[in-house]
Amino acid sequence: MLQQARELLRAHFGYSSFRKGQEEAILSVLEGKNTVCIMPTGGGKSICYQIPALVLSGTTLVISPLISLMKDQVDSLLQVGIEATFINSSLSIQEANERLNEAMHGRYKLLYIAPERLESQEFVETIKQLNIPLIAIDEAHCISQWGHDFRPSYLQIQKMADKLSRPPIVMALTATATPKVREDICRSLHIPEENKVITGFERENLSFQVIKGQDRDAFLRSFVKKNEQEGGIVYAATRKTVDQLFERLQKEGVSVGRYHAGMSDNDRKHEQEKFLRDETTVMVATSAFGMGIDKSNIRYCIHYQLPKNMESYYQEAGRAGRDGLPSECILLYSSQDVQVQRYLIDQSADRSRISQELDKLQSMVDYCHTESCLQSFILEYFGETNHTSCGRCGNCTDARSSVDVTKEAQMVLSCIIRMGQRFGKTAVAKVLTGSKDRKIIEFGFDQLPTYAILKEKSAKEVSEFIEFLISQDLIGVEQGAYPTIFVAPSGKEVLLGKKLVFRKEIIEVKEVSNRDPLFEELRAVRKTIAEQEQVPPFVIFSDATLKDMCIKLPMTSEEFLNVNGVGELKLEKYGAVFLSVIENFCKANPERLSGKPVMKTSTQKSKKLEKNSHLITFELFKEGLTVPEIAKKREMAISTIENHIMQCMAQGLDIDIEEIIPSSYMPMIQKAVEEVGREKLKPIKEQLPNEITYLMIKAYLRSTS
Repeated sequence: MLQQARELLRAHFGYSSFRKGQEEAILSVLEGKNTVCIMPTGGGKSICYQIPALVLSGTTLVISPLISLMKDQVDSLLQVGIEATFINSSLSIQEANERLNEAMHGRYKLLYIAPERLESQEFVETIKQLNIPLIAIDEAHCISQWGHDFRPSYLQIQKMADKLSRPPIVMALTATATPKVREDICRSLHIPEENKVITGFERENLSFQVIKGQDRDAFLRSFVKKNEQEGGIVYAATRKTVDQLFERLQKEGVSVGRYHAGMSDNDRKHEQEKFLRDETTVMVATSAFGMGIDKSNIRYCIHYQLPKNMESYYQEAGRAGRDGLPSECILLYSSQDVQVQRYLIDQSADRSRISQELDKLQSMVDYCHTESCLQSFILEYFGETNHTSCGRCGNCTDARSSVDVTKEAQMVLSCIIRMGQRFGKTAVAKVLTGSKDRKIIEFGFDQLPTYAILKEKSAKEVSEFIEFLISQDLIGVEQGAYPTIFVAPSGKEVLLGKKLVFRKEIIEVKEVSNRDPLFEELRAVRKTIAEQEQVPPFVIFSDATLKDMCIKLPMTSEEFLNVNGVGELKLEKYGAVFLSVIENFCKANPERLSGKPVMKTSTQKSKKLEKNSHLITFELFKEGLTVPEIAKKREMAISTIENHIMQCMAQGLDIDIEEIIPSSYMPMIQKAVEEVGREKLKPIKEQLPNEITYLMIKAYLRSTS
């Protein structure tokens, strides 16, 4: 059956091999075992039940709380020739009955339903007549009261399964589950502990970054403008903030939409459809948006405000890069957002969960202040301890220089004390910049020695500096209706001259992907086809598939089948038009063909091409190209090229250590390793000059292991 599963994967989905964990999960189900599958967002969970659904006789029941995901997945399945449908509240009673009747006659291999349907005794009695070999439960963390999105209706699933004439196999899937939540899932759905498939929570294509003490409006505006061709989501905590950001970006000429619970159902649906169809590139939204959105070509997720917990954050941030391409996850931290989230938690109807939610919020604050690897912090939260620094997050790659700002910090701290430590940062900033505000004069603050001592700066700049001092725990915040600031114990050490304060340079905005004219042409063709077929563009082909076309430059149908994500049905439907675009582009740009990899026949699966990718990097490296030059030429992340080189070294290919590490750097790296150990990369990097890269450190560790 496993061989049949592989053939179905190739024929329908266009992939020659399963991703990490998929084959193990599928085999477990095909052996008749109840299974829980924990994979990160974008890890390919849906394949784990879609392929068994094709192998097993009957109709697989998929339970999902996400109406939008049902539609996206059904659209995608129909595109690759798999009969599927959904029944949820978006349908009329007549439409739902028609689909249920067709399911009774065996038309569908997969039937998606919302868990609330199981509360209807009539519905349960009807589906008892179906041949249901498998029940797949998506977002399975909803079954646990310890999860971040508990749904009481999920408790009906096992009761329904017990009523079926033949016990079905049960498969639970989720991306965000702590050890305690996983225990709940297994207990509630009668899944033996040994039947867990956990691939790990790390998303190797995502780069995480936290930005503190910086003008987040300016950063957001600059980032979105610089990446205006790429799809992204900007999350905010409140409807009011969403509306404000939407209006600001719209005035800047950004193609932007918005989504929150205060909008009508029709307006939300309209905005979502525009975003899915690439008619708008940026969506500003509350956490109400994105649950189950299967849009694979989202290149970045920016959290304008602090999320309430790590589960929500990782799930929301994980909507970037579902196609496996490099993507950015940025959190813009401000201390005032902690108060916003505390207020929202305090409004919870379930008072018993408030203490637990506050603990989770504190973990989120700790994440924003850690100086260690951000990806490692996330992994440890979800119970993974056996990992190393990722080498790509904002903390691991931070090479900014620091400026001594002790004098300015002392000015601010002194002003706070002289004002009685009972005002907010705005009032303090006004005093420091010499504001003539009526209340400042009435309080007599214009007579303080600290009045106007930072008059060369704007009140906004000083407010940002105060935010920076808060992020460094030099200033504390007394939360309340009107938060006030005070000098923290470590801030007093600064005032007494016992501690220095350094501030790093402002983080510069970067582009999330390189521009490729062929990719843009293929993207335009994809959008035209999608409009004709009235489906989102990513349903036709993912960005990753278009990128693979740009690398492999197929010229024949056989070569087109070797592109990742191209199955037989999509070759038949779209092969001619995409091959024509590629052929015409190569005629106009013949130099592009010089880097084309040798194509294998369709029987030699694309996995072999993927294996050889590092050999292409090896050849370019031996020609004398630097890592950044190879990354640019191959349109890959620098970290990917570095991994290729490490793979070549592991295979014993002809790479001399001195080709990677100049001899003058070797003693410095050796000394740093002796001082801080070999376990983590970042502590070693911090001991060394900026010119010594992570690749050099990795190569040294491998050569001396």
